[in-house]
Amino acid sequence: MALTLSCAFATSLDSHEHARIAEELGYSRAWFYDSPALYPDVWVQLCRAADRTSRIGLGPGVLVPHLRHPMTTAAAIATLVSAAGAERVVVGIGSGFTGCVSMGRRPLTWRYVSDYIHVLRALLRGEEVEWEGGMMRMLHWPGFGAARPLDLPFVIAAGGPKGLAVARELGQGVFTPFTAGGEGFDWSVALIMGTVLDEGESPGAPRVIDASGHGAAVMFHYAVEHGLLDSLEGGQAWKQVYDAVPEPTRHLALHDGHLVGVNPRDRAFVTGEMLARQGLAASRDAWRERVAALEAAGATELAYQPAGPDIPRELEAFARMVQG
Repeated sequence: MALTLSCAFATSLDSHEHARIAEELGYSRAWFYDSPALYPDVWVQLCRAADRTSRIGLGPGVLVPHLRHPMTTAAAIATLVSAAGAERVVVGIGSGFTGCVSMGRRPLTWRYVSDYIHVLRALLRGEEVEWEGGMMRMLHWPGFGAARPLDLPFVIAAGGPKGLAVARELGQGVFTPFTAGGEGFDWSVALIMGTVLDEGESPGAPRVIDASGHGAAVMFHYAVEHGLLDSLEGGQAWKQVYDAVPEPTRHLALHDGHLVGVNPRDRAFVTGEMLARQGLAASRDAWRERVAALEAAGATELAYQPAGPDIPRELEAFARMVQG
């Protein structure tokens, strides 16, 4: 396989150990999700992973700018570089989906994201830069942060034309869920999720629901935010369940267990038939066909997100499928 095999974690208290296992299985990079309402601090867990590994690349996939002042992010990046080495660190940034909506906010404008990246990269180069009316520069002495300049690769989570334009201007690559990114990128990370079925295993088996149901649930979540519910079977009925939740707190119910598992409201709609139809629960051969299709569409890196109670099993099954 010409594609780079990476993994992505809904950051948990065990993700540093899962990164160690992924390194042993041959994964090239581990992306950690950044969503404080759902997961532990992404930088703490990335640094813990750096301490447990020696080769695998590490980075947030992806940061949401409104969660942190750019100086806070720059200092966190420098800390990870100190722990892992610059050659292992990558930075992913987006406009925010879960990280914004789970706290009742809309995704950021791409103008804001662009300004944030400009400032962040300038700080990492060791430059003085203005943000919100104040001049600042990384003042860290040796022993208090990695030496500047820090020239690290950035990928931008984007799908529409405005985001892709920012990715082309300020990033080295693009990060997209379920599909390859736009044309013209030498580095295109495709985020995928699901489980590799055992021989004869039913897509509706409890293990399969636990390991891949998060992928089906997020399809409903994405569809309701983007007006696409009619494209999903049962979409309007699913929406009615959440319409019963008061609007000011509906987003809290919607994101309960987001990308971790299937919450009670979603469970009736996440069936084995849906998992099979969406390619989230598939045989080894079917997965290989999907991987080949992603590569043909321009993906250069797969970021596989496992879920369920046995993350090591999911990592190993997917790696074996890809590696033949």
